[in-house]
Order: sequence, then C-alpha cells, then structure tokens
Amino acid sequence: MDGVLEYPTVSELIGAFRQGRLTPEDAVDAALARIKATEPTLNAFQLIDEAGAREAAAASAKRWAEGRPLGPMDGIPLSIKDIVATKGWPTLSGSRTVDSNGPFDEDAPAVARLREGGAVILGKTTTPEFGWKGMTDSPLAGITRNPWNPAHTPGGSSGGAAASLAAGIGAIAHGTDGGGSIRIPSNYCGLYGIKPTYGRVPHAPNDRPFSTISTSGPIARTVTDAALFLNVVTQPDDRDHRALPPDGRDYRIGLDDGVRGLRLAYAPALGGAEVADDILAATGEAARIFGELGAVVEDVGEVIALLQPRFESYWLAGFATRVRGMTEEKRALLEPDFRILAEAGLEVDLEEFLRGEAERVVLGLEFAALHRDYDLLLTPTQPTLPPTVETRYHSPEFDRWRHAVPFTVPFNLTGQPAATIPCGISDSGLPIGLQIVGPRFADHLVLRASRAFEAARATPLADPRLQASVAGFMAES
Repeated sequence: MDGVLEYPTVSELIGAFRQGRLTPEDAVDAALARIKATEPTLNAFQLIDEAGAREAAAASAKRWAEGRPLGPMDGIPLSIKDIVATKGWPTLSGSRTVDSNGPFDEDAPAVARLREGGAVILGKTTTPEFGWKGMTDSPLAGITRNPWNPAHTPGGSSGGAAASLAAGIGAIAHGTDGGGSIRIPSNYCGLYGIKPTYGRVPHAPNDRPFSTISTSGPIARTVTDAALFLNVVTQPDDRDHRALPPDGRDYRIGLDDGVRGLRLAYAPALGGAEVADDILAATGEAARIFGELGAVVEDVGEVIALLQPRFESYWLAGFATRVRGMTEEKRALLEPDFRILAEAGLEVDLEEFLRGEAERVVLGLEFAALHRDYDLLLTPTQPTLPPTVETRYHSPEFDRWRHAVPFTVPFNLTGQPAATIPCGISDSGLPIGLQIVGPRFADHLVLRASRAFEAARATPLADPRLQASVAGFMAES
C-alpha cells in the first residue's frame, strides 16, 4: 500500500491526485479495505455504502483526469456522523426509537456542501443515543472502541468518527459538538478537532434539543486539513436562520503566522476542575512551548464558578424534549440511563429553564471579560483519560461534570470556537489533548495557534503505539 494511503491527510491526497500518483479510486479502495479489517473490533460505522463510495470515487477520478476537480476536497474519502441528515440514508442517531423507513429526503447543510465539492462519503459513523454522552455505545449499535486500546472508549458523541479516523480510515471525518462531542473523541483518539463559532457552519433542521449550542465541524489529522474542511462547510445555506453571515475567509491563510506577541491565558483549574497529574504535566509543557514560541502565557486560575449547579437542569430539560409525547412502548427502547435523565428533565419548569438561559449570558460575559486581556485561552481538553468501555457514564465512577466536560461544555454554552490538539501520551499509552479557545468569531486565530503548536511538536501522523495497536487487532480480525 502507498504510504500516503495508510494514514492519509486531505492535503497529501489532493497533491497525489493532482500529480497523477494516485486516484480517488485508490483512496476509496484503501479506506474500504481498512473498514473491513478494523470494523470487527472498532464497530465505528452505523452504515457503510461501498457501492456509492466507489461510484463517487470513479466520478471524481474522471474529473481529476480532465483537470476539473470540483473543489479542494474532491475525491477525499470521509465519513458523516449518524446524527445529521443524509439524503437516501437513514439517520438513526443511535436510537431504536427512530423509524428506519424515513423519509430521509435531504442532506444537512454540511453534508450538502461536502457532496457538492466532490467528497466521497464512505458511510455514517456511530453515536450514543441522540448524542447524549461522552462515550459511544448505544442500544442500536452496541459498543464502539478506541483504536489506541480497544478496552477503552473513543469518547463521544462523535466516537465512531474519531475511532475510524484514528484507525486510518479515510482522510478526515465529520462530527458534531454540543458539549464536547468533537473535542472529547478527538482528544481520546489523539486527533485534531475543532468546534467552530456557533453559527459559522449552517445546520438544519434546528428544531432539536441543544440546537443553540451544537455545531458541525471536522475531526482531522492535521490543522490544515481542518481548515480545508471549514472552507467547504461554512458556505451559506438559507435553511439555517441562525447562521452567521459568510465571512468569505480561506481558513488556510495565516495558518503559519505563529503566536509571537499573543497573550494566552492558561487555566488548568477552569471552573474548579480537578485534573490528573499526567494530564497536568502534558498541558503544562504545552503552555511552556507556547511561551518558547513567543507568546505571553499566564495562569489565570479558575475563571468561572462550578458549572453543574448552574446548568444541570438546563441540560436535563434538553433531553426531556426527546421523550415528551413518546409512547411507553418507545420509551422502553431507550438506553435506560438516558431515559432516567430525560424523564427527570420533564420535571424542570419554565422558570428553571430560563434561569439556565440567563446563566449562559453570564458565562458569556465572564469569558468576554477574560478575552479583553487575553487573545486565547488554553486548558486541558479533559481532566481524565479515556475510561474503559464498561464504565457507566454520569456515575460516581465517571461523572459528566467532573470527568468528561468541565473544559468543553462552557464553550458550547457561549458559542466560542474551541479546538483540541494532541500534546502528549500518558504512562498508560493513551493520548492527552490541549484545548485552545478563542473569543467568538476568532476561529482563524484558534487555527493559527493550533498550527503553531503542531509545527513545534512535529509528531507523526500516527503514533507508533497507535499503529501497533491497530495492526494487532487487524491481524486478529
């Protein structure tokens, strides 16, 4: 196999297509073969469309041969998270309560833009039921596993997307993030992931729980690939009245401008979070590297108050919209822990829900005040390492607020752009990520700082420990 095809990047594949060294059909053949070899262990795909992918790749190969690719991602094999609409395919959101007969007659905006640009969609990746948690298992699909160590979760809710990409499938993956659902699995799987500013990527339909905090975005091997993805999916779509006006930006421009002179706040204890020692060591070293690159880095303490007392009811109320009006017969099909939380949300009254909305405003003002003095904020992406797949989410063993989302969910509530980038490996051989957060609309600055750190560390696209793990379970399948 051509080395470019084992853990491919968008940029490498496009260069190979342009030079005639590879074709989109080569890339898709490699991706489909990788799916067959890894899927028995990972269980990362809800749906695989081999025939459709081959047809799209053949059409792309013809365009490249004629010198007329549709865009910067024509022929790139990728996946779509099974929580957004895809025309002609079921969108089941990890739930047995969704009618698999549809209708499924339109693409969500991000999917439409990717198709229009010639991207080759391999299939749809797994998610926990309705994307409710930071692990990926569901009554519908079962357990999705982490390619670094299959005994551990890849995170969630874009867990299938991150697990498959980390295992070498395709060049980039689509995810969504409503509380960390791009950043958590990217962190657990040693990848780069960015949640754009809310509204930067149009989304539809917008009548679902958490539609004011969730956005599509890329899970990628490189920062440049993520920028390319954003160039495509940030194009306008009039189905989203909340979408921001297109800024016409090419997110690749300025990526290599560095961080010299920027002021960076470092908050390893954000909101009172308690962080594991190896994660503190890795993110502290990352902050030091930014200092070496010419940024001014200062520890700013906790910055905000504990999140759970402010937003627990608000979170539950969002889940309640999924079960309100649902028959008992259908409720019996739900994951039991999700049902418990969703039914608890039915008890949240309007006054309590509106208090959560008011707290979002307060939170936004708190971070706006921080960004008067600091261009960017650095934190650990998560305070703990990936739990094992048997771990019960939102339990004393792995509490949502303490162990999963204390660093990620604030920026869904405020709409700020936030990315995770690998910054180390734990003693147990699992990845550790650094979160880079910008003020609203500063997606380009988050990407620029991410690229500066990526260049400074110059790590391989696939860590040797990851490659060994994937090779091991592929050999057993």
